[in-house]
Amino acid sequence: MANFNALVFLTPTDTTIGFVSQNAIQLSHIKQRPANKNYIQALSSLKALKSRTRIPNAHKNWVRRATKTSFVIGGISYRIIKNYPHALLLKRLGWAYTTSANPSAQSYDETFAKNHADVIVSFPKHASLQRASKIYQLTPYAIKKIR
Repeated sequence: MANFNALVFLTPTDTTIGFVSQNAIQLSHIKQRPANKNYIQALSSLKALKSRTRIPNAHKNWVRRATKTSFVIGGISYRIIKNYPHALLLKRLGWAYTTSANPSAQSYDETFAKNHADVIVSFPKHASLQRASKIYQLTPYAIKKIR
């Protein structure tokens, strides 16, 4: 069996059906996306986020309460996952890059997604495609909406 950290999981995420992996190079290859484009790092808790970066004091409460929202802090994108199935996977992995399960700039294709995943996490009946998460860039004194 392949290294657990190098596997690509197909799973329902907090916003859509997506790929989750600790291997950004593998995700870039699957999505046919430039390797220099960054992915969102999904974390299972605020404590895990605090261990990776410093959250500006003015934004700590907002970051703690936010759902389906990603934050760019110091040039790196983070999202804290709170919904049960996705958060459970992240607790086991520790952290992972997350992205939609489709080729870059294309719509979701179930066949493509299943053919490119190493592990398919079971889908609840309510798993669906929703709009992408909001992304905000945080600086010590300002918030800038990116998406």
